[in-house]
Amino acid sequence: MPIAIAGTHSGAGKTTVTLAILAGLRRWGVSVQSFKVGPDYIDPMFHAAVTGRPCHNLDPVLTSAEYVRSCFARHSAKAEGAVIEGVMGLFDGAGSDGFGSTAHIVRLLGKSVSAILVVDCSRMSRSLAAIVYGYHHFDADVKLAGVILNRVGSDRHREILLEAIAPLGIPVLGILTREDGIKLSDRHLGLVPTEEVANFRDIVDRLTELGQRCFDWERLMPLIKVSSTNLKQTSTPLCLDTPVRIAVARDRAFNFYYADNLELLERAGAELVYWSPLEDEKLPDRIQGLYFGGGFPEMFAAQLAENKRAIAAIAHSYNHHMPIYAECGGLMYLSQAIADFNGNEFAMVGALPTRTVMTDKLTLGYRRCLPLPPGEGLAFARSSSHQTQEFMTNAKPLRPSPTPNPQPPDRPIWGHEFHRSHQTVASDCPLHRLRDYADRDLGTEGWRGHNFWASYVHLHWGDLPTIVKGFVEAARSQTVLSSSSYN
Repeated sequence: MPIAIAGTHSGAGKTTVTLAILAGLRRWGVSVQSFKVGPDYIDPMFHAAVTGRPCHNLDPVLTSAEYVRSCFARHSAKAEGAVIEGVMGLFDGAGSDGFGSTAHIVRLLGKSVSAILVVDCSRMSRSLAAIVYGYHHFDADVKLAGVILNRVGSDRHREILLEAIAPLGIPVLGILTREDGIKLSDRHLGLVPTEEVANFRDIVDRLTELGQRCFDWERLMPLIKVSSTNLKQTSTPLCLDTPVRIAVARDRAFNFYYADNLELLERAGAELVYWSPLEDEKLPDRIQGLYFGGGFPEMFAAQLAENKRAIAAIAHSYNHHMPIYAECGGLMYLSQAIADFNGNEFAMVGALPTRTVMTDKLTLGYRRCLPLPPGEGLAFARSSSHQTQEFMTNAKPLRPSPTPNPQPPDRPIWGHEFHRSHQTVASDCPLHRLRDYADRDLGTEGWRGHNFWASYVHLHWGDLPTIVKGFVEAARSQTVLSSSSYN
């Protein structure tokens, strides 16, 4: 019965507790599959670095209840145990009804998952009992299998907490003291990714020691173990056609990818070839498509701008109608320039006639994306005016192409925005009209063109087979360019 690590609120210590459990299991040789509730990218990076396997997001807003169940079943069945890290507080979701919350995920997965509550005890004693009692009884369908007390200050503090909670009969599965030596750095969009944490292995070693020392494993281990008999496994059929090579930008600047998206591309017939816009001067050989995920290009803008050969290769590929899919950080990289938080400006690829400017304003939230009809936005098979713009590298203007790019589905889709930047020019060929979770109109967004999709909105492709298939098929129809032709 796998566990879902929930918190009373954001900052209660869910990530530290989850990583300590994962690290302890890994040290003991237990294969464990991790999951993350919600649209987050960075926590899953930490999970994957500890477990050695991709972490999968469980988000019924971006996908569906059916996909959440199938994703959990499919990947849990591959390991001995499963651990889900929740989002915000146990009952906090996208709206006031708690949709997409950790509690919602627990209800969706039914009796196969147990909820464990992490409580920050640093500023309380007997009040712990009232808090745990409330969380345990708030929703009859979400009962706590146990609690983990975090940031306990002293032996006496520990005694008071245990005495207070004892009458409730809810097991205490772990007690963590204040661990100043385990601090995960953050910045303007959350935690700093693992690749940029210089002492990450030291942190993992401390988490491992913490995990082995601070949990009641006799009680915890049976909860984590997976029973495959309760898991109904389904998966997307594997494409047996000749693989089509798609280059995926993956380094310190671009690392926001849902594990499911990459897996779905492969199952649709893509051979993913990873490369670095920071370090590699050439694109991978014999590619037929480019995928730029999100990340932190603003933190590495100077180094990206210095890699002029990579920029020229991307421009050449774009001008030859190679299918390109770009989200958020990828969109920023394809603009004319990025102006960082200090106002310093660095030339980027220049595919879009706009600059990207960093700002203190945070744009955050789920987005309902309404694909624009042909009368309002230009379809992928039609021309768009931004394609006549020359790259800053003096590449040739893009010419019309008969090959379609990933086609948007014929229904509204949900995505997620999370950035502190804006573009200086509005798109004349937007992808969609956006509405927030409260159904407020946010205007049009994104850039579309021949074999081209660029947007601030992150999409999870679990329930979007049209985009996956469209991207791969557009790449398959693309003439293979050797590295010598664009480098």
